[in-house]
Amino acid sequence: MRRRRTVAVGGLAGLGLAIGLLAAPGGTHPIQRPVRLAGTRQSQVPVQSPTSTVPTPGSLPQTNAFPSANTPLFKQLIGDLWTGVIENRLSPALPAFFPLEAYAQLKAIGDAAGDWHNRLVYDYRLDIGAAHALLGSDAAGARLLRVTVMRSYGHWVPPGVCYNSVGYYEMPNARVVYRAHGQVRSFGIASLISWRGVWYVVHFGAILRSADVGEVDDPASGPGVSTYSGTC
Repeated sequence: MRRRRTVAVGGLAGLGLAIGLLAAPGGTHPIQRPVRLAGTRQSQVPVQSPTSTVPTPGSLPQTNAFPSANTPLFKQLIGDLWTGVIENRLSPALPAFFPLEAYAQLKAIGDAAGDWHNRLVYDYRLDIGAAHALLGSDAAGARLLRVTVMRSYGHWVPPGVCYNSVGYYEMPNARVVYRAHGQVRSFGIASLISWRGVWYVVHFGAILRSADVGEVDDPASGPGVSTYSGTC
């Protein structure tokens, strides 16, 4: 996997699918300050035991359904992500993150659960903190306007690529567009991937990082523009 950058300029690309949502925040500069969980990379994210006999989506097998960004479920998940950002908390944003049970099915590695906890979710928490810092002191006053997803950028990653035993769709560089202090601003979601026809965040601020700090993916004044990158 390679680090990807989104070119952030004014205006929406014509193929983007803009989804209207309620919520909150803003920003303009990358955050270079680490926002760490207590202790080390042992993120220790609690995973609740299911209280229902109904199977969770992550426990079911993958499908080849291409996700839509124009569904109530996707709007709800992005709203969960946004709540986590404005509150600077991981737990509200976890529903938007790629499910642990699905990741265990997808990855052909020895300890998929440990990788999910100690790398992916750990970095997700750092990036939530960085996005919250980007919003500034009036984070609660920001309002989420939409998420722009370039449908044409979605591509299938087959089994056997990037240590995966199951295929999935990947969507690079979606844009979170919001209003803060009367101005429209935006930042990116580095990578969404699919499970059973639903987009989930797998890398929020960055896919790869050179330091143990949270990052914001190409914050911009205005809605910004996504660029294609065909990685895992």
